Amino acid sequence: MAIGSKELAPVELDTFEDERLVDELKKAKEELFNLRFQSATGQLESHGRLRAVKRDIARIYTVLRERELGIRATPIAVVADKPAKKTTAKKADAAVETADDATEADTTATDAAATTKEA
Repeated sequence: MAIGSKELAPVELDTFEDERLVDELKKAKEELFNLRFQSATGQLESHGRLRAVKRDIARIYTVLRERELGIRATPIAVVADKPAKKTTAKKADAAVETADDATEADTTATDAAATTKEA
């Protein structure tokens, strides 16, 4: 079994979206800093945790890079369910506003054409 956090197993990292991976990376780097500080002051109880956190950071960087290269898929289906509804509603509102604007433009153009024919 790989050394590291159980919550940051490669299978778990596959389900995280990119923003959450960046947050986890930030947390891991902060933890590594704290562990190094404790080690320097002689307060560190578990030296194995340093190695585990370093591996977690490497795993996160690997997943991010593989997604960037297209080797690993981004979990769109899992994440997109909830935000898609909000986005769809916003897009629907924007579409209605655009349709209203288009209708107004058509009405204006029709009125202008009718005025031109009358003149």
